[in-house]
Amino acid sequence: MKKKHEFTAGQTGRLDKIIAENLPDYSRTFLQNIIKSGAVTVNGSIVTQPRLTVKSGDVITLEIAVVSGETVISAEPFEFDILFEDTDFLVINKPAGVVVHPAPGNFEHTVVNALIGRYPAMAQDFAADDAVRPGIIHRLDKDTSGCLAIAKTVEAKYKLGKAFADRKTGKTYLAICRGIPKEPAGVLKSLIGRHPVNRQKMAIVERNGKEAHTSYRVIAQKEIDNIPLALLEVKIFTGRTHQIRVHLSSIGLPIIGDELYGNRNCTFPGVSRQMLHAWKLSLPHPASGEMMTFISPLPEDFEHLKTFICNK
Repeated sequence: MKKKHEFTAGQTGRLDKIIAENLPDYSRTFLQNIIKSGAVTVNGSIVTQPRLTVKSGDVITLEIAVVSGETVISAEPFEFDILFEDTDFLVINKPAGVVVHPAPGNFEHTVVNALIGRYPAMAQDFAADDAVRPGIIHRLDKDTSGCLAIAKTVEAKYKLGKAFADRKTGKTYLAICRGIPKEPAGVLKSLIGRHPVNRQKMAIVERNGKEAHTSYRVIAQKEIDNIPLALLEVKIFTGRTHQIRVHLSSIGLPIIGDELYGNRNCTFPGVSRQMLHAWKLSLPHPASGEMMTFISPLPEDFEHLKTFICNK
């Protein structure tokens, strides 16, 4: 929950100084990060420069997250493989079975808990931006493994978040599905929204949904123990909840191990989770704008099944 603060500047001066004088419970550095994140308006216009001069009578508005005792995030050991890290952001190889951020009834053993353990200052630095999801720019499902980018500053989160929103990032997954595609490649476009009956699921809908765009190509295919399997390279150009799982299931190619969208037909010996891996992630560096690409090694369970499919 965020609390809105609105006040009128009583004198001419620097924006960060004026805000600090009106909100003495927060440090100047903390408030500067809030300004850089784009969460402050002056006379209704977003400003991102802490040094901006405001005049007496200007109306300043900002929101700061209020965290209840139930949502205080505990610090836990950081045990994830780091694919890249600098002062602005890091990219980790998220294992399957780990939730990205806390949610009601699940406030432990998430990526965010580990982040707070490794970078204690993030809890305070991101308190006004999003105390429950500090640094989180995008998400992966609990049972999806692979590349996950995380901002280390509010400014980096704002810039990376904008890159995702403006579709200036590249997201390539590997998926193992049950069934053989009719075509070697395909494009799937639809609206995706909440399932009308099962509220835990998403579905392709005619209205009240969001645009979803996915493409795929077949890398390899094989029948193993009378079960037809295909290894797909999947690219998503939008970031809807369960997008790949919904789209592939809609054309009769549910992901192996996906109980929600594939039911019992998607079981396979030795597979205990959905075979979906965020393999490659491309994004512009938040400071330099340089395009960077990261590749996440395949986890053992995925590599094992992939080997079976690819071996002739």
